[in-house]
Amino acid sequence: MKKRLTTIIMLFIVSLAAFNITAQAQKYALLDMEYILKNIPAYERANEQLSQVSKKWQAEVEALNTEAATLYRNYQNEIVFLSQEQKKARQEAIMQKEKEAADLKKKYFGPEGELFKKREALMTPIQDEIYNTVKEIAELRNYSLVIDRSSDNGIIYGSPKVDISNEVLQKLGYQ
Repeated sequence: MKKRLTTIIMLFIVSLAAFNITAQAQKYALLDMEYILKNIPAYERANEQLSQVSKKWQAEVEALNTEAATLYRNYQNEIVFLSQEQKKARQEAIMQKEKEAADLKKKYFGPEGELFKKREALMTPIQDEIYNTVKEIAELRNYSLVIDRSSDNGIIYGSPKVDISNEVLQKLGYQ
């Protein structure tokens, strides 16, 4: 019994040592994606372009909503003077204008809308370039894991020694 317990303890110690050696063999790095993106002028230009186009499209949607609101106010002011046919026609016109506004909003800002497509077209090449650069550095240095320290993943401390953000920027051609 004593021999068996000793054997189990020895196996446990060997397993623990092997796990510790394996864990120490894993290399990792940190990067700050926010920092990297702030230092890439193309990203800032893309954000500005998206902001401008978004404001323009929002103004178009608001103009249609304003037209619908005006039609409704006019309808409310003149309702006593309108026949049933005229009331129905005005109500349909108001609903049509509201539908146009909703459709335009969906077209521009919906999940598969123009803004989504434009953001994807502008940002994907930048993100792909960053990803490929990070992957290249990780493979070159044998990193098993690269963690984004700017995301909310619970990193409390990260040594600057393992932060490769500046190296990524330099490899991308930015200082």
